[in-house]
Amino acid sequence: MEMNNREGVFSGLKILAFCWAVVGPLTMKFFADHGATVIRVETSKRPCVMRTSAPYKDGKPNLNRGGYFNYYNANIFSLSLNMNQPEALEVARRLVAECDVVMENYTPGVVDRWGLGYEELKKIKSDIIMLRQSGYGSWGPYAQLPAFGMVLVPIAGLPNFIGWPDKEPLPVGVSAYTDCISPRFATAALIAALDYRNKTGRGQLLDLSQFETALYFIMPAILEYVSSGREPERIGNSSPYAAPHGVYPCKGDDRWCTVAVSDDEEWVNLCREIGKPELIEDPRFNTLPNRKKNEDELNKLIGDWTADLTAEEVMARLQAAGVPAGVVKNTADVYDDPQLRERNLYWPMEHSEMGLFTHLGHSLELSKTPAQAYAPSPLLGEHTEYICTKILGMSDEEFINLMQAGVFE
Repeated sequence: MEMNNREGVFSGLKILAFCWAVVGPLTMKFFADHGATVIRVETSKRPCVMRTSAPYKDGKPNLNRGGYFNYYNANIFSLSLNMNQPEALEVARRLVAECDVVMENYTPGVVDRWGLGYEELKKIKSDIIMLRQSGYGSWGPYAQLPAFGMVLVPIAGLPNFIGWPDKEPLPVGVSAYTDCISPRFATAALIAALDYRNKTGRGQLLDLSQFETALYFIMPAILEYVSSGREPERIGNSSPYAAPHGVYPCKGDDRWCTVAVSDDEEWVNLCREIGKPELIEDPRFNTLPNRKKNEDELNKLIGDWTADLTAEEVMARLQAAGVPAGVVKNTADVYDDPQLRERNLYWPMEHSEMGLFTHLGHSLELSKTPAQAYAPSPLLGEHTEYICTKILGMSDEEFINLMQAGVFE
């Protein structure tokens, strides 16, 4: 696979990435999908946790068949490099000289011990941009703490908002929530740094804390605490600003639909659509404060109506009536969703070990330079020879000697 035939707004950009888990690849994927050459450094001695995480394609465990890894790593090149070998460090430094950006999301100190900290990188390439994306940032009392999604999410306080008033906090879905938040900030920061370099000829160090990016999701609660000293309470599916506001049972096996009524006009429309216009002026429900006081009774009324309809029917009827409503989709629904299919979010590509595999596409569209599916996710070390011989210009003899020395493990 040639590297220089990619089109896109980042065509010609080269990124050397020391990635782990989801946060690194998901950041780099934005640039790879839009034409950049992203070289991901990996090793079979300590493979990425996503390579060793189920589910596996066809239920067959293998470093190249992990669903999480392959979903997020389309268009990325894999260089197998055992960084415990001195020769590997020299290969990495040679690659820095060929690249525009170095990205890493390890615990602070790891790449510095390799001699690849920002000050050392600048000696190799003066205008290099380095993006560091650790759990807590490169300094501060938490800096050296190992970080992972299941840990970062609760430290950022998110589970305190999920659950019921008399129950314990609940995790956020698949737990690695910060891995999907942080890349959005990192992408914007890196684009800004590239623009700065284009204008000034100077690179810079970007130091990002995944912990801090997660706080943007609880800023209203922080404001409430600062202004009143009150901690937020878990309130299940309800909202202090809307009623009814919940998830209601529908016809079928484990089928649900959300309904969210935030003003009196929506309340009137809801009552008429469910065939109960008498509830419009019912003193139990005629204002939002009254609906909140009698929310349990209100939820039962709505649930009795939705139970006789499919979730899709509930959504269609209420939306047509001007009432916010949405089906709670399961995985099969999302995978087959016509909106996502029409917008090309899924990229089916032939993978050399898995056969046809659906990779993650891109959730935004640049009209003149759209993201493209150039290549499926890589096998571990799949592009090692190409990178060493074509990018670095190694002779066959040098490459073979390094391979025999265990550098490319």
